[in-house]
Amino acid sequence: MRKTIYAMATMDTKGEELCFVADCIRRAGFDVVLVDLSTRNNSSHADIAARTIAQEHPNGSEKVLGQTDRGQAVTAMSEALRNWLPNEAREKKVLGVIALGGSGGTAIVAPALQALPIGLPKLIVSTVASGNTQPYVGYSDITMMYSVVDVAGLNSVSRCVLSNAAHAIAGMAGHSSDFPEKKPAIGMTMFGVTTPCVDMVRDLLETKGFDPLVFHATGTGGQAMEKLVSDGLIGGVLDVTTTEVADEVVGGIMPGGPHRFDAIIKSRIPYVMSLGALDMVNFGARDTVPERFAGRHFLIHNPQVTLMRTTTDENREFAKWIAEKVNQSTAPLEILIPEQGLSMLDAKGEAFYDPTADQSLFETLEQEVEQTDIRRITRHPCHINDSAFADALVAAFERVSGSQC
Repeated sequence: MRKTIYAMATMDTKGEELCFVADCIRRAGFDVVLVDLSTRNNSSHADIAARTIAQEHPNGSEKVLGQTDRGQAVTAMSEALRNWLPNEAREKKVLGVIALGGSGGTAIVAPALQALPIGLPKLIVSTVASGNTQPYVGYSDITMMYSVVDVAGLNSVSRCVLSNAAHAIAGMAGHSSDFPEKKPAIGMTMFGVTTPCVDMVRDLLETKGFDPLVFHATGTGGQAMEKLVSDGLIGGVLDVTTTEVADEVVGGIMPGGPHRFDAIIKSRIPYVMSLGALDMVNFGARDTVPERFAGRHFLIHNPQVTLMRTTTDENREFAKWIAEKVNQSTAPLEILIPEQGLSMLDAKGEAFYDPTADQSLFETLEQEVEQTDIRRITRHPCHINDSAFADALVAAFERVSGSQC
């Protein structure tokens, strides 16, 4: 099999730089396919022309190449590349993808690279890599390298940076990611305030021959887990910490997004859910909390994170939001309720202890979820971080997975 790396950029403005990168990669022992993403003047050096990519836009190539507005052209080319690249990478067995760009070029390539499987090497050299990269990386494993100088010609700095990037993608593409020991991967969600529970569950799963993958429930964490579910890399989920729903509904800074739970439910993999950290909404520094929340119960977690206790009404909304999702499930699913608290802070004597608010969550969930023989809710007379609850979570996973682990 030929060892091939795809290198892409808007070659009408970044062609010289991309060819330099390609030469470095070839010297490292790989074949290179040059992909042109220009929206105006096509490059004669490209192996894959911009028009080939543009034809993958749902409305045809003219939607991309016929635009006079650069912003619209960039958006259209990004959509076309997003449609083209995943299939191309799969069919041609691409070992890695590298892209160069300023703000426009990065906006074109990032969604397409996000759509590639986790583990496939992907690297963007960009002028915007030193700022907020979340919109470009999303919940994928994209590597971003700051270009330092603009991607505008070859000079003493750009040659150094681009050469490093070329050898980085070659190094990633050149090693095997197939490890000899493969265990069934199980996704788990955790917050600092549910760590004791997740650690106990993880230990139990490891002794039973599983490979637990723990995701920090920061919004991006839940989405990353579901990306791996969609890619078929996770075969079951213990969603212990569903706090991302609180931020999604109330307006915190760590929302799971409107599609949280969808990939899990669609995949029909074994699924166990709990209600970890739904007693809180996350904000940044105290002075960044929106004015509409004045008078609420806050806890300064650290100078950058402020936690807000959720109310009775908000907990009812969380339950309805969750129920609307899980009622669509057609595979075995269990929701476990820890009656004595949802986090370290939601325990008797702690800052967020509020049994009334918790009960509104529990009762509404029981009312709204359409329970069946395979969709069940069970209450447990313990705190989420008690060992008995960890045992109950693993036992529930054994039931829904239909295996004696």
